[in-house]
Amino acid sequence: MTRAARSLVRLGLRADTITLVGFATGMAAATAIALQHYLSGLALLLLSRLMDGLDGAVARATSPTDRGGFLDITLDFLFYAAIPLAFALADPPANALPAAVLLAAFIGTGSSFLAFAAVAEKRQLQSLAFPDKSFYFLGGLTEATETILAFTAMCLWPQWFAQIAYGFAVLCGITAVLRIGWGWQRFR
Repeated sequence: MTRAARSLVRLGLRADTITLVGFATGMAAATAIALQHYLSGLALLLLSRLMDGLDGAVARATSPTDRGGFLDITLDFLFYAAIPLAFALADPPANALPAAVLLAAFIGTGSSFLAFAAVAEKRQLQSLAFPDKSFYFLGGLTEATETILAFTAMCLWPQWFAQIAYGFAVLCGITAVLRIGWGWQRFR
């Protein structure tokens, strides 16, 4: 990523531009999935996530900004919500309820992620493991890699969407409970 980022910087591309193009690509992936073009959706989804990795590498190769960090995390959350919604639109009778359950689980992981980050910032806590990130946050069972693997499985086997969504929702629930527990202990 670092080598690719340096090449993109030499071409004059900025991190925010890559973030926006990556988000647009992710929305195109969601559209393809909603239209039941699952493999096209998967290709666009993976390209979108590649850009999501490159934007941070480009930012670190130049000068990271709070605006860029804000834009990145906000558009990531919107992307992550769009994919289950796309599966619900693709086959509402089969997928609407599992998509809703997964989206509710994403609210748990997202809110615990951002709430911890907000309080950590207030207390001026910093991550020793990830000092180059825009803010300090807790990890969990279901982070970006695991979510992309779940989305990939959904695109490859759309007939199993419900089972994959329910299983991943359980893992997200565990992540949310762990983050709440860690935050509760850390912020005494």
